[in-house]
Amino acid sequence: MQKVQDTAKERAQALVARMTLAEKTALLSYRSPPIDRLGIPAYNWWNEALHGVARAGTATVFPQVIGLAASFDTALVHRVADAIATEGRAKYNENQRKKDCDIYKGLTFWCPNVNIFRDPRWGRGHETFGEDPFLTARLGVAYIQGLQGEGATLKSAACAKHFAAHSGPEEGRHSFDSVVSQKDLWETYLPAFEACVKEARVEGVMGAYNSLDGVPCCGNKTLLQEILREKWGFDGYVVSDCGAIADFHLHHGVTATEEQSAAMAVDAGCDLNCGTVYLRVMQAVQDGLLDEAKVDTAATHLLATRIRLGMLDGSEYDTIPYEVVECPAHLALSEEAARRSMVLLKNNGLLPLDKKQCKTIGVIGPDADSRSVLQGNYFGTSSHNTTLLEGIQQAVGADTRVLYAAGSHLYRAAAQGGAFSGDRRGEALSVAERSDVVILCLGLDPTIEGEQGDASNEYAAGDKRTLGLPTTQQELLEAVLALGRPTVLCVTAGSALDLQVAAEKADAILQVWYPGARGGKAMADLLFGKASPSAKLPVTFYRTAEDLPAFEEYAIAGRTYRYFQKEPLYPFGYGLNYGDIRCTGAQLERAGEGLCIHATLTNSGRYAAGDVLQVYVKVLESAWAVPNYSLCAFQPFALQPGESRVLTLGVGPQALEVVNDAGERVPGGKRFRFYVGCSQPDARSVALCGKQPVELAYTL
Repeated sequence: MQKVQDTAKERAQALVARMTLAEKTALLSYRSPPIDRLGIPAYNWWNEALHGVARAGTATVFPQVIGLAASFDTALVHRVADAIATEGRAKYNENQRKKDCDIYKGLTFWCPNVNIFRDPRWGRGHETFGEDPFLTARLGVAYIQGLQGEGATLKSAACAKHFAAHSGPEEGRHSFDSVVSQKDLWETYLPAFEACVKEARVEGVMGAYNSLDGVPCCGNKTLLQEILREKWGFDGYVVSDCGAIADFHLHHGVTATEEQSAAMAVDAGCDLNCGTVYLRVMQAVQDGLLDEAKVDTAATHLLATRIRLGMLDGSEYDTIPYEVVECPAHLALSEEAARRSMVLLKNNGLLPLDKKQCKTIGVIGPDADSRSVLQGNYFGTSSHNTTLLEGIQQAVGADTRVLYAAGSHLYRAAAQGGAFSGDRRGEALSVAERSDVVILCLGLDPTIEGEQGDASNEYAAGDKRTLGLPTTQQELLEAVLALGRPTVLCVTAGSALDLQVAAEKADAILQVWYPGARGGKAMADLLFGKASPSAKLPVTFYRTAEDLPAFEEYAIAGRTYRYFQKEPLYPFGYGLNYGDIRCTGAQLERAGEGLCIHATLTNSGRYAAGDVLQVYVKVLESAWAVPNYSLCAFQPFALQPGESRVLTLGVGPQALEVVNDAGERVPGGKRFRFYVGCSQPDARSVALCGKQPVELAYTL
């Protein structure tokens, strides 16, 4: 791809030099008209592929991104992204044959979302790779590389979003000002974007709705020029979030007219407008508000991306046939990803279930037979969905009776109009009383947890006020648990919930997330022991929102595992399996500018199982060190019963550095401590897992 990358910009510049002002400005809108005399076809830039090609008909629906993050597996994420790109190309090729260039039918996918899930109340957090900048960077790079491919042309064009310091609140996102210290900016909010640009060579970057320290992100020269292009060497295109440039004059109040907003954004380096404000760019130039050379630069960036995709000359991917869409291999990958995404939070020995001992299984909950909880947001259309209930029904034999009761509405007090509160609870209790085991399917869904305008709830916007289940579900949970029947709680949600009651009284808890179209089958595979859970939490599960700073506060102090000073309910990096896996020894050695860690892992259990080796570093001598420690390496693995294996992980030199108050990365001193195991080294993780990571001291 290097030759195309080197020549695309030169070719784009030559074409732009032949254009009129009207033609150049037209290229800057996401609905780009054709320029027939130059052989440039019409193109709609807006397409989505967060966890599968979205909003344009049939496609394989993979687990929502927060679930993919729970796998802690860069190779799996790369495979998923490659499959998405293959389907995207297939659909694009078919649409081109029909001269269909409508919205959601192009090759510029506005994903991944590499914002940091700093607070569990944010509705869009399930689109992200979690709360840790290192994990987010590694998975974001893998996703982009899978999406863009390694060919002579780009297979598709990824877009890292939302740049920068963007993670709610949704309700005020069009006017919100993220006030962020330089230390937090460079230690937490920017590293994933930097990795996406420098390592993955992401083709696009999307600016955020919010302001950063008083300047709207899509018109912020510090972000778009000084950091993105000058400091990091970005050479792709920048697009606004949809409607974000109109926010300049409508909500942020930094401009008064559309012409002024258009001029501010183009001048700052925002090349493409998802919206209509750039229809005023030509007028802004004519009024002297904007230098035409800035328009030339923006048009060049956009045209170069289209050349890199092979849109003007053809691509080696033009022959990918439509038949690969939702093909058996991709469906199998979706199921695998779903199994690898679900986190076992508690198990008192009930799981895996023995089908021979389960003559009657009660499946209860408003999410049990819901297709919405499979999909997440930004989803495509699956030709077949397997709900949680259906997965269980398909997994058991004819000798097992599966009873079902919704038990409650998702969030309303009554499921049936005109009924009293709790109108479905009695039926659920009747089912539970007759069951050898109860599988309780509770949680949220993307209609109440998500993006402003897409999700709704009693206080609008898609964010959460508390971490609790909806009241009607919490009452159902407590009523079922009070019966004392063996109970597995399966939680569908894209964020951390308050599970304290279940943690105390349920026999097992499985975090299902939004698992994709075949999620029910994947969950059943885990419940009945066809596979073992292996995923880890990519976010901290707090006990209550009261343990956190205000949602609007963007300082990292007091939130995420690196800075949280209280005891969590379930820690970042935690997750159980059916084996008995532990790190029995580790060694550390210098390797170039970084380090190399050799860890011995052993499965002493009766079941084959997967797990994730995790390495955390604590800087001991710097005033700028994070209060706890930071993830610096990870690798998933699987072991048979009785098997031992030595895994070798590289630790980069940044693990030995800290970020000072000026946002500069500097040496962290001479003394460090590394923790090597399958969880964090905190007391709560050790208590839950019954295993202590191996400690390694290191001195420079």
